[in-house]
Amino acid sequence: MERSAGSMNIQPGEAHPARWWHALEDRRIQCDLCPRDCKLHEGQRGACFVRAMHQGQMVLTTYGRSSGFCIDPIEKKPLYNFHPGSSVLSFGTAGCNLACKFCQNWDISKSREMDTLMDAASPAAIAATAQHYGSRSVAFTYNDPVIFAEYAMDTADACHAYGIQTVAVTAGYIHPQPAREFFAKMDAANIDLKAFSDEFYVKLCGARLQPVLDTLSYVRHHTDCWLEITTLLIPGQNDTEDELTALARWIAKELGPDVPLHFSAFHPDYKLLGTQATPAVTLARARRIAMDAGLNYVYTGNVHDQEGDTTYCPCCHKPVIVRDWYEILDYRLDASGHCPCCGHAIAGRFAKFGKPFGARRIPVRMAASN
Repeated sequence: MERSAGSMNIQPGEAHPARWWHALEDRRIQCDLCPRDCKLHEGQRGACFVRAMHQGQMVLTTYGRSSGFCIDPIEKKPLYNFHPGSSVLSFGTAGCNLACKFCQNWDISKSREMDTLMDAASPAAIAATAQHYGSRSVAFTYNDPVIFAEYAMDTADACHAYGIQTVAVTAGYIHPQPAREFFAKMDAANIDLKAFSDEFYVKLCGARLQPVLDTLSYVRHHTDCWLEITTLLIPGQNDTEDELTALARWIAKELGPDVPLHFSAFHPDYKLLGTQATPAVTLARARRIAMDAGLNYVYTGNVHDQEGDTTYCPCCHKPVIVRDWYEILDYRLDASGHCPCCGHAIAGRFAKFGKPFGARRIPVRMAASN
């Protein structure tokens, strides 16, 4: 299916060479990054708005430009079993290759104004800034890094040269070949599994479910990238017991019981302003369903639920990382991530635990810091 955002001028400095495309016989080009397969004429942008045809080539128009940088707790991504308590330098660009009617970051991901990209930063500058602030990792987030994959991958290379790890927060809507190249550069990923229904993806996201399931399976079984999953529960849309049971059973069977699953609360936004916020009881019910399906690490988010924030040992069921929102109140694992009560190895990526970063959020202006 042909999709495009229409003809738009490409300004000087916006035309960074892009990967994963091929020329068509009718002077158009086709983007091969994601399952949308956008076919573009000269000057047109794809559905994501940031990949365009310029002088016969595919270009990425947001390379080196961001909607903002911030130091966050890693738990905010959310990643709970990946270096808990550490800080992460987070940034995104603009645009998205999905069309989610419930988008919680719509002002960034749905932006059609390049003026929102206030901060300019090279991959090397981002890595140096992360080192300066003592961040263990850099996260590509706020909007989907799949659509700025070239920028994210170059930044990952720069970060790895400093010993800094990289995190992708993504919907996982990407073709297999670019997925192999992209996730080879990532140390961790939180991938949205927005529902376990193709109808939901078609009607509310303008996408399909199967490519996301394929990405999840690939990352889990064919990369060294640590994987966690988030499902935003929307009342009346994806929160039935049958669907949640099917989702959790699929994860347990196809990915394994040690992949953490986060159920996050929806708040009315973007095109679903008339839908109620997710009740806390819905998240607690979803968590119990997933645990009953065999998942070892199930969390709740966007609500105050200390039990749902806490990591429990799946062997002896004792709390090993006690959290309240993004604050770590008690950390009991040893440096290699073993339970102090029974010695069971907790799934994840762990190191010697120091002072936790806490729930702070520190905005960073790259122009001032580099």
